Amino acid sequence: MLTRRQMLATTSTFAGYAIAVDKVLAQAIKTDTDGIVAGDQVVKIGTYEMPVYEARPATGKDHAIVLVLSEIWGVHEYIRDCTRRFAKAGYYAVAPELFKREGGVAQIPNVQDILKIVLAQKREQTLGDCKAAVDWAKTRPNVKATSVGVTGWCWGGSTVYQVAATNPDMKAAVAWYGPPARPYQGAAGPVSGFDLARDIKAPFLGLYGETDQNPKPEDARRFGELVKQHNPNVEVVVYPGAGHGFHADYRPSYNAAAATDAWKRCTFRRAVQNRTVHHPSTVNAAGRRRGARGVDRTRSRNGEAGGARPDGAQPPRSSARAPRGPATPLAPRRCPRPRLPSQADGRRS
Repeated sequence: MLTRRQMLATTSTFAGYAIAVDKVLAQAIKTDTDGIVAGDQVVKIGTYEMPVYEARPATGKDHAIVLVLSEIWGVHEYIRDCTRRFAKAGYYAVAPELFKREGGVAQIPNVQDILKIVLAQKREQTLGDCKAAVDWAKTRPNVKATSVGVTGWCWGGSTVYQVAATNPDMKAAVAWYGPPARPYQGAAGPVSGFDLARDIKAPFLGLYGETDQNPKPEDARRFGELVKQHNPNVEVVVYPGAGHGFHADYRPSYNAAAATDAWKRCTFRRAVQNRTVHHPSTVNAAGRRRGARGVDRTRSRNGEAGGARPDGAQPPRSSARAPRGPATPLAPRRCPRPRLPSQADGRRS
């Protein structure tokens, strides 16, 4: 059972999100389906049928899998669009509707009522449904079942900690402004990201805003340090002037500079070489090299920053129009740095 304090703390995160999601979607970035295949599917879990949205390149093979976790609003158009963006980058992406068992949240206009559903959801159920989505994704055409990564925003970002710490399939994890103190109600009591930090072994990338109040930058940094005690592949980035929801392009909280840089890090679009290179990890929002006023970040192994690729492959140089090779922080193959799963070698399919 959630305490009044927990409810108030979580509600404050969504104070600027009071408007119904559907009323502002017209402002959102729209990613077309040229060169990709996208649509609704159903994952059977016993007698339950869980809705998911999938997107994948129309051609090629060995596409790394990305599990896409939504905010408290469920799989609305913004999440679908992000799923298509991953497909454009060469990944197979799947976004499960994790609140449907309780009736879903799409038609609920009041954030407090949504939170009652979201925050009371059992941890074991959430993790089981995430695992089912990944297991199903492994059976889809032209995927690389051994290259799996997870990413998510806000509530989904907090869920990334839970999944990365408990699912051995995860080869990389990217969390967007997910509060590590958020409790997930489990059979043995509430479990937060802080409780699980030592169990996150996959390459980890955390993306946060300097003016965010939940999580505050100090909480994000503390969480990163806890993970790094047991995992050398950790990077935490705090964007100056950015707040909660800085990637949500359908909201006033959207920060184009932070969102653009963070997306590049997430999809690991940079050359991985044995020499110093100019890549997003060392360039701040204004395009300057990392310095006194640069992006605040915690470095990963060998002093290099980067995302987590599930297959360890070299980040693909995919084009926005035609997916080349998967480039995600979940692909660990030749590269030891963290990033989502990407295609095997980054060559054009």
